[in-house]
Amino acid sequence: MKICFCSDLDKSVLISNFEKRGWVQVSADDDWNFYWAGTGTCRNIFSVDSGYRMHDNQLINHFPNHYELSRKDLLVKNIKRYRKDLERDGNPLAEKTEINIPGGSKYLYWISSRYIENPLLIGGKKFDLRLYVLVTSFRPLKAYLFRLGFCRFCTVKYDTSVTELDNMYVHLTNVSVQKHGGEYNNHHGGKWSVQNLRLYLEGTRGKEVTDKLFGAITWLIVHSLKAVSSVMASDRHCFECYGYDIIIDNALKPWLVEVNASPSLTSTTANDRILKYKLIDNILNIVLPPDGVPETCYREFRCLEGNQYRFLKASKNPRSIMSRR
Repeated sequence: MKICFCSDLDKSVLISNFEKRGWVQVSADDDWNFYWAGTGTCRNIFSVDSGYRMHDNQLINHFPNHYELSRKDLLVKNIKRYRKDLERDGNPLAEKTEINIPGGSKYLYWISSRYIENPLLIGGKKFDLRLYVLVTSFRPLKAYLFRLGFCRFCTVKYDTSVTELDNMYVHLTNVSVQKHGGEYNNHHGGKWSVQNLRLYLEGTRGKEVTDKLFGAITWLIVHSLKAVSSVMASDRHCFECYGYDIIIDNALKPWLVEVNASPSLTSTTANDRILKYKLIDNILNIVLPPDGVPETCYREFRCLEGNQYRFLKASKNPRSIMSRR
């Protein structure tokens, strides 16, 4: 069976993965089996007004209400509800507070995030983690962590003095910001693999505390997904790859900054292209069997570790990621 795909994202890491499998590209108006779309397109497809009804042999790369996880205000609301069931202490989730600011007859809504003042520094520079998590079902929860995540470094050494408060190259790790700085390196793009981070921490802090950190990161991810599982529309036609942004403080405590429903597939370096090609390749290996698209009414995703993804499981006695405030 030839799989017909369509995509509104013109990214080489997507198209090359589809074409190497012998898939045929069609338009959104044709009969398609697989749609890799932006969140706006998915919102229109699942809109009641669209009248579109997914067929049994169709898959799409977003859940209808993915924003329950990716919108910070809704994530906070869902976690507040979820953490009432937790009995342990700790809080790797960066606190976010909803602020209502009057603006005439309407209200403007803002989200203020707690700034982590004691981030772990390497070479004197601040960094964060980008990890990729594939979810194939929310009820029951089936999620996979991509092993090839990376660190994103600032190009200027960390400095909390008043004169540097507005220096984006000191405080913001986003590549879209850092690439405009004079110290940006086009070869490595200010990125470091998660494997290199682990080796560095094992050498400087010890293996036991490093294992504990990565266990806490896994627990953080699993329970952020559990926090939204009851409200997420777990449509059998859907899967989703989320980009988790996590910062680590100097005490090796992970903090969730945000979750992206459409993590960037743009490549800034050669290694970046390889990583993102493997990311898409591994996703397709999990969500689709080699012999074509199964009918979703009978389909079961495989809960297997394979390639560069591993199936996520929460530990029995994790440290809580939620505060009791």
